[in-house]
Amino acid sequence: MHGDDARKRAEGLTYLAGFGNEHSSEAVPGALPLGRNSPQRAPLGLYAEQLSGTAFTEPRARNRRSWLYRIRPSAAHPAFTRIDSGTIRTAPFTETAPDPNRLRWDPLPEPAPGTDFVAGLWTLGGNGDVTQRTGMAVHLYHANASMTDRVFGNADGELLIVPERGALLLHTEFGLLCARPGEVALVPRGVRFRVELLAPDSAAETSGAARGYVCENYGRPFELPELGPIGANGLANARDFRAPVAAFEDVERPVRVINKFCGTLWQADYDHSPLDVVAWHGNHLPYVYDLHTFNVMGTISFDHPDPSIFTVLTSPSDTPGLAGVDFVVFAPRWLVGEDTFRPPYFHRNVMTEYMGLIEGAYDAKTGGGFVPGGGSLHNMMSAHGPDQESFRRASSAELRPQKIEQDLAFMFETRWPMTLTAQAAGADHLQRGYDDVWQGLERLFGTG
Repeated sequence: MHGDDARKRAEGLTYLAGFGNEHSSEAVPGALPLGRNSPQRAPLGLYAEQLSGTAFTEPRARNRRSWLYRIRPSAAHPAFTRIDSGTIRTAPFTETAPDPNRLRWDPLPEPAPGTDFVAGLWTLGGNGDVTQRTGMAVHLYHANASMTDRVFGNADGELLIVPERGALLLHTEFGLLCARPGEVALVPRGVRFRVELLAPDSAAETSGAARGYVCENYGRPFELPELGPIGANGLANARDFRAPVAAFEDVERPVRVINKFCGTLWQADYDHSPLDVVAWHGNHLPYVYDLHTFNVMGTISFDHPDPSIFTVLTSPSDTPGLAGVDFVVFAPRWLVGEDTFRPPYFHRNVMTEYMGLIEGAYDAKTGGGFVPGGGSLHNMMSAHGPDQESFRRASSAELRPQKIEQDLAFMFETRWPMTLTAQAAGADHLQRGYDDVWQGLERLFGTG
């Protein structure tokens, strides 16, 4: 019944449109002060509080902050105590040596009964140093229970959540978001939230289970990439990102708050819910985005464009054009290139690529083994490309216009090599024979 209630609330949600906008919202009329951020007495007996996602003095175009008007200030809590981090790991990653081999994993096994989103987070690896706010981590999650009287906040970075199975209802300090498979949710650094699982809406869905991927970005907040010669429109359009409207919990009972701080988990037992923001305004916000609204750009003449053309969000570094992490989607699209090998080309890349699959198949990996919920890692300069079966088909196909319609894959691409956690390097679901997919690529030189 709990999942049924979550589904009903998710179906009735409304949103504010636009990425990076200065939004404002109030759940109770008159809760937002006018003309100032911190009046002597905030309306309705609320407390005014600023949440800063960037330094005060960063340029206006990059500055992220929001003002929250809440029932109790965030400062009203007891001391945090450290708890076991379970299967969550954080940079710097030192459990294994960086591995130049191409690696691929099957989906995570089913979780133990009663596993919620936080307990179900499983770290694959990453790079950088969380204390220096550089780098990223790749996590997967599997859960079969909603978070009940538990709230999570991450001081280490923002979380890009990519559901693959099962819809999620996110209760955030700013309001409610629903992220279904094919959508992503972006929760900024420091924003607290709770995750509920939705009951399945059809017999085809797996009852009570959720699974997916998470990119934890330690660096600069994600933003929309510059479009350059593309012009003013295309790729991910700002208006398709949806922010929540204000919704709050007025709960006076024990609520456990879990805080991820410099790679370790800490908890405190509050006597109230911290999701008690009655009104807010600003631009440090959570979002949900439907990947099917991505406006794909591609060739209408010849050759396969570089995968950067599929970038949804980017976390820039100090070097222009070199991202700490990019989020890339391979969404439904037409392939029409003439005299062109249409799948992604063979490649060695200075960037590191982690790829996951949400639904369908991927046009460079038709030989099997790359399935929804699984993932592959090609560290920097690791040679990769279409498997034997994909190469054979694409090399001999009649080049009619082709619609890739049911497939949805994505990539986390990062400037540094990724180091695995020990649990990922030794996982039972690590595919030991991944190199074999390229072993049948025979010599063709001199044959025509």
